[in-house]
Parts: sequence; C-alpha cells; structure tokens
Amino acid sequence: MNKRVVIIALIALVALVSSTPVLAQEESSGLGDVDWGILGAAFAIAIAAAGGAGGQGRAVSSAVSALARNPGAAGDIRFALILGLALIESLVIYALVIALRGAGLF
Repeated sequence: MNKRVVIIALIALVALVSSTPVLAQEESSGLGDVDWGILGAAFAIAIAAAGGAGGQGRAVSSAVSALARNPGAAGDIRFALILGLALIESLVIYALVIALRGAGLF
C-alpha cells in the first residue's frame, strides 16, 4: 500500500476517534451558539501560519543550498536569511492581530 494513503488513513482515524466526545454533549439550541468571528479568526490564522511555515521552509532550504554552493558567502547569506525569516514571521503575527481584531477579542 502506498505510504501516503496509509498516512491519510491514520489521520482520518485519529480525527474520527478524537471527535467522539462531541457526540456525548448536550444538544445545543442551533447555529446561534456558534461564534462565527472566532471560527473565522481560527481559519485565518491557520492559513497564515501554514503559509508562513511553508515560506520559512523554502527560505531555509534555499539558504542551505546556497551555503553548500558558496561557503565563502556565509555572512551575506545568513544576514539575508535572518532578515527574510523575521519579515515572514512578522507577517504571520500581523495576521494574528488582524484575526483577533476581526473576531472582536481585541
């Protein structure tokens, strides 16, 4: 069996098993109980964090590749890498602030 299929099946199994306590809760009065602002903020910060993590991964990968090709430029590459990582992280923090403000938590 394909390794990717096994991983997806395990993730689905964990999601199903971890969601069973929800079925034991009391019945709610309907959709009015859901705070859609907080739910939207959660999705927004999840997307921003995933994008930031992907960007940071690509930046580190490219920096390591550049260092392997030209070890003499380590100082310049390191400076550009740290500056880029700081800017990416600041964008994710900015997305967190905007998400919290939009949810009315701030």
